[in-house]
Amino acid sequence: MAPSAVVETPNVTEPSLYLQGIPHDRFAQIRSIAGLAWHPYENGGFWAVTRHAEARYVSRNPELFSSAIGHTNLWDLEADALEARRSLIDTDAPDHTRLRRLVAGAFTPKNIRRWEQVVREITGNLLDEFIDQGGGDWVELVAAPLPIQVILTMLGVPVEDSDYLVELSNYLVEGTGDAQSIPPDAFGNTTELRLLPFNSPASHALFEYGEGMRQKRRNDPRDDLVGHLVKAELEGERFSLSEYRNMFHLLVFAGNETTRTAISHGAMALAANPHEWQRVLDDPSMIESATEEILRWSTPVMHMRRTATTDTEMAGTYIAQGDKVVMWYASANRDEAVFEDAFKFDAGRFDAGRTNSDHFAFGGGGPHLCLGAFLARLEVSVLLEEMSKRFLRLEQTSEPVRARSNFVHGVLSVGMQPAATS
Repeated sequence: MAPSAVVETPNVTEPSLYLQGIPHDRFAQIRSIAGLAWHPYENGGFWAVTRHAEARYVSRNPELFSSAIGHTNLWDLEADALEARRSLIDTDAPDHTRLRRLVAGAFTPKNIRRWEQVVREITGNLLDEFIDQGGGDWVELVAAPLPIQVILTMLGVPVEDSDYLVELSNYLVEGTGDAQSIPPDAFGNTTELRLLPFNSPASHALFEYGEGMRQKRRNDPRDDLVGHLVKAELEGERFSLSEYRNMFHLLVFAGNETTRTAISHGAMALAANPHEWQRVLDDPSMIESATEEILRWSTPVMHMRRTATTDTEMAGTYIAQGDKVVMWYASANRDEAVFEDAFKFDAGRFDAGRTNSDHFAFGGGGPHLCLGAFLARLEVSVLLEEMSKRFLRLEQTSEPVRARSNFVHGVLSVGMQPAATS
């Protein structure tokens, strides 16, 4: 519940704010408030966790801050909707441990490195096409197809379906905002939207696609991620059809949308900071630090909610059992107490050589650390390596069209072309 004496908190939940980019000035105001700030929302509100230290504390204390109670987004769900939509990110131990164990092996550093050549071939082909046609929409030509082709290959899904699944992902992002461009019955959906992830009929389409893949692997077992999930089900693991559907949904969406966002913002940062990219070209050992800076700079998922399981205190603020606590990664990644010059977000403050990589692009640690963190790092670093091999410098040719969302820091399109060399 709201405290008796409320400090006025700048609104950071209005989706339209993000059409112009993250409202960093508002987050800076909230970070400056002593203790935690109470942010009104709908008929209640939440504690806005905007500083790095508190975001880490919430992430690493799941016994105090639950992912399973209510929802991980800003709003609450009815009990039946929560169960219908519950995925890996909406669970606590022991269910979270059980579900994560089913897929975690595929995303270890050792197993991710097995995919490096696949990532490199996909990336090289996309960059060559981009260069050959003199540029165009970076999202359409590079940022979107790269991660979706990789995750589909890992899943065992036909890569030729990537455009369709990117289309579904775009509609899912719309569901995180306040307006959708498709009707509730799109894709033949007859399910109440409140029962579907992102309140989107595109989730119905993704469920149906995932079920089709499930049936294919039951009839034609293969050594891919979908085959692994089906095998676990057939061998008696506690893994329901609803859990399979939501896991497939999560792997497709998170496996492409977040890296796509990082690659989009990364391209804009490199185009706006040619001197920083030149540093990388001159010293390829900086690719690792440049990768981490792109991830921090982009912060693909901007917030995640938890719910207090008991009365507790943080940053000198009393938090009651049942209170919503929202970690704003977009703010924590610009916390002046952690990242030097982080808040000076003009173009010149993107630092490809930044040595502090303690960012929260993959969450604040703990059991919900992003499953695909190693894969995302591989995709971004290979992209930089392949750009470096081609001496590719980028010039931005149009303003970005941003997603109307306070959850995904999405870019729908942005024009890029190879920059002229002097």
